[in-house]
Amino acid sequence: MENLTPLFIALTGAAVALQAGVLVAIYLSMRKTSARMEALAVEVKTKAVPTLETAQAILTELRPKLTVIADNLTETTHSVRSQVERMDATVNDVVDRARLQIIRADELLSRTLDRVEETSEMVHNTVISPVRQFSGLIQGVTAGIEFLLGHRVRRNGGSREGRRPVPQDEMFI
Repeated sequence: MENLTPLFIALTGAAVALQAGVLVAIYLSMRKTSARMEALAVEVKTKAVPTLETAQAILTELRPKLTVIADNLTETTHSVRSQVERMDATVNDVVDRARLQIIRADELLSRTLDRVEETSEMVHNTVISPVRQFSGLIQGVTAGIEFLLGHRVRRNGGSREGRRPVPQDEMFI
């Protein structure tokens, strides 16, 4: 076992040396990464910070204007809404009035047509029917007189050429 002690010491030394090598590699890698990060941080600082400051200044400057725009938009929306409501009420009123006028015109036309029909019937009953009856009566009397006169003319040997024929249709109206 005593012979193994130097072997263990040698192995432990090799392991420590290997660990030291790994630690040096990690240190060098960290140093490169740190340098890259510092360069990136400087670049961000030089480029992004002024941009962020400009954006902050613009937002600070625009904030009151945006507030005014939002307020104006709200007022405009309310105004448009009230105008649309008024327009809707006006259109509904016009439609209702037009509907009433159409109903009145329809009733007026119906009454006029009824009166024309009544007047036509009344004219027919009071004028045309009596005129037809009177015309039929006159034609009957005329036919009777012609018959009597024509009958005498035949007895006397005269002709019937001067006699007017009586239409049969008109006698029975």
